[in-house]
Amino acid sequence: MTDRTATRDAAQAPVNGLRASAYRIPTDAPEADGTFVWKATTLVVVEVDAAGQTGIGYTYSDKSLVTLIHDTLGECVLHSDVWDIRAVWQRMQRQVRNLGRSGLAATAISAMDCALWDLKAKLLGVPLVRLLGAARESVPLYGSGGFTTYSDKQMREQLAGWVERDGCRWVKIKIGTEPQKDPGRVEAARAAIGDAGLFVDANGAFTPQQALHWAQRFAEQRVEWFEEPVSSDDTAGLRFVREHAPAGMEIAAGEYGYTLDDFRHLLAAQSVDVLQADVSRCGGITGFMQAADLCDAFHVPLSAHCAPALHVHVACAVPRLRHQEWFHDHVRIESMLFDGAPRAIDGAIAPDLTRPGCGLEFKSRDAAAYQIE
Repeated sequence: MTDRTATRDAAQAPVNGLRASAYRIPTDAPEADGTFVWKATTLVVVEVDAAGQTGIGYTYSDKSLVTLIHDTLGECVLHSDVWDIRAVWQRMQRQVRNLGRSGLAATAISAMDCALWDLKAKLLGVPLVRLLGAARESVPLYGSGGFTTYSDKQMREQLAGWVERDGCRWVKIKIGTEPQKDPGRVEAARAAIGDAGLFVDANGAFTPQQALHWAQRFAEQRVEWFEEPVSSDDTAGLRFVREHAPAGMEIAAGEYGYTLDDFRHLLAAQSVDVLQADVSRCGGITGFMQAADLCDAFHVPLSAHCAPALHVHVACAVPRLRHQEWFHDHVRIESMLFDGAPRAIDGAIAPDLTRPGCGLEFKSRDAAAYQIE
C-alpha cells in the first residue's frame, strides 16, 4: 500500500452498520389540542456505525419508519462516507422522489441525517456545536403544554412550574377544542404566570375570520404569540390574520415544514412573523440549517419546534434563533430515555461541551419496555 493510498483510506469513514427501532410511550395524562387527540407518542431511533463509533438520531413519527429506513433509505447510507453528509442527504431526497419528500419520508430522513452528524462529530472528538460553529452559548426556552384536556388547575400548576422552577420567560397553551372556553383558559394562564410572555397555539383549528375574532379576545390578556391560528397550508389565511392581528401579537407557523420549499412558501407569502422549524421533521441538521439560512435571507426570526435534546446543538449554531420549545411530552421522553438530555437552567438549555457529538446516549434497556416489535 502506498502512502497516498493509506492517507486516502484513513480519510474515509464508510458506514458499516445501520439500525432503526420504534418505541411507543404513553402520555402521563390525556392530551389534546385544537385538532388532534393522543394518548401516546412514537419515538423512532436510528443508529449508524462507522470507524468504531456509533451516531444516534431520532424523530417522533410512526413505527412504519423502521421499514422505510431499512428497506428504502438504507442503501443510500450504508457504505457511504460519513464525511460526505450533504451527498448522502441528497441521495436520500432523490430516493423518496416517487414516495413524496414530505411526511413520513421527511421524518425518516431527519433521523438518519441527525445520526450522521452525531457520528461525524464523534469521529472528530468534538461536540456537534463545535463542528457546526456556535453563534450563541445557550438557547432560551418557552414552556409548552397546557393541553385542552387539562383542568384549569393542571394547567396553572404546569405553567407556574415552568416560570418559577425552570425560569422560562414564556409559556404556551393549546386552544381550539372548545373555543368558547378559551378566553377563560387564557385568563387562568395569565393569572398563573404573572408578567411572563403568554403564547397560544390553535394547531390550525380556525378559519381566518374566527382566528381574528379570538385574537382580539386574547389580546386582553396580553397574548403575544398566536401559533397556527389557521392551517399552515393556508398561507393567504395566515397572512390575513397576521396583517389584522392586534399590535404586539406575532403569528407563527412552520412546524409542519418538511422541505425547504415549505418554508419558502410561508416566507415569500409574508404569512408569519416567526418561522418554526423542527429538526426531527425538516430533513435533520442539514434541513434545519437550510431553513435557518432562509430565515436569515428573509430577515425573519426562527423558533425551534419540540425535541429540545435533538435541537440544542444546532439551535446554538444558526442565525436569528428566537427560542426553543420546551414541549412537555418530549422533555419527559428525552429525560427518561436519553442520558445527557438537557435540563432547563434559568430558562435556557446549553450543549454539554464535555460530550462529543450531540451528547446523548440512548438508554436501550430502559426503552425496551416500550419497543414496538
